[in-house]
Amino acid sequence: MAALSPAVAAAWLADYAQVVAQNADLLTDLDRRIGDADHGSNMHRGMSAVAALAADDFDDAAALLKKAGMTLVNTVGGASGPLYGTFFLRLAKALPADGDIDAAQWGTALRAGLQGIIDRGKASVGDKTMVDALTPALEAYDAAVADGADVAAALRAAADGAARGRDATIDLVARKGRASYLGERSRGTQDPGATSLTMLLDSAARTLG
Repeated sequence: MAALSPAVAAAWLADYAQVVAQNADLLTDLDRRIGDADHGSNMHRGMSAVAALAADDFDDAAALLKKAGMTLVNTVGGASGPLYGTFFLRLAKALPADGDIDAAQWGTALRAGLQGIIDRGKASVGDKTMVDALTPALEAYDAAVADGADVAAALRAAADGAARGRDATIDLVARKGRASYLGERSRGTQDPGATSLTMLLDSAARTLG
């Protein structure tokens, strides 16, 4: 992969912003069924602001990702802004200095992001949230690294793991957020947060590997 730099981080964020824009209606429709019907519009607004950040304005990738996290906290409504913002803030803090970064180092940073989401949202696997996508994603990532995978292959394994976790949320009953008010009626709908999180890792697999 290309050495870590603000330009590399910006490419990931820009790709994800484009994917969110293309899928905003899908994310909103999923959220309409079990939430506030605003996940797509909120994420589109937030990621558009993130994509507007100029790589040249930052000394290193961590600084850019930290700014991205703060931007999401300030521009995305509901729970998604704090959760995604915390993910990027913790990821940025755990990243090594710019330059070559191996699969193990990326794994450490991604796990820091997951822990940030857990700490902020108090969600566990099975609660029908983005944690249900990110947890199996990182399990798949770690397994791939243990088998000798490079960053590209490990990120692709993570994206595939996230997709499996996302799909598994369909049969879960929500235990967090507005969706939890629906009880059994939340079963049968894919979680919007797990869906947008899977898109994030799919973008990472395309741009960071």
